[in-house]
Amino acid sequence: MSAPRISNPPAGFYRLIVCLALLALAGTAQAQWKWRDARGNVQYSDLPPPPGVAEKDILQRPVNQRQRIVVTPVGIGAANAASAPAAAASAPARPDPDAAARKKQEQEQAAQRAEEDRKLKAQKAENCKTAQGQLRLLEDGVRISRKDERGERVFLDDQQRAEETKRARAIIAVDCAR
Repeated sequence: MSAPRISNPPAGFYRLIVCLALLALAGTAQAQWKWRDARGNVQYSDLPPPPGVAEKDILQRPVNQRQRIVVTPVGIGAANAASAPAAAASAPARPDPDAAARKKQEQEQAAQRAEEDRKLKAQKAENCKTAQGQLRLLEDGVRISRKDERGERVFLDDQQRAEETKRARAIIAVDCAR
């Protein structure tokens, strides 16, 4: 007795099986969440939107994700109504996956602001030192000359000296103040 003969599947059968498997997996690879951010831009992600996004701005959720419903007590009394937010606050919060990244970004911004403040203080100190030196020259009565547009040397007259003294004192008042 001979064994029953098994026929081979048609040539495109294995391709069909692979395509069906890929199509089944493609649905799970797409972004599951869709929401509108504060600027009005539509965002897509496989993670839920940040906590500050209002429910009305969530445009699409994953199929298996249910909408969160918040029940507030009505007509129970002010004491119980006031304790409801406290009970909600004591509920375990879900971990925020972006908290570490936000904290790092805030630290970088703080360091950047501190560096800008340091540079600004150094610039003000330099301006103060320059203005004080210029004021000393102006008040000592030393003849001060400049070059005009034609490259010729021109000495400051009394009015120009008074204007320069006033300008130097204004710079000192702003940049030398502690």
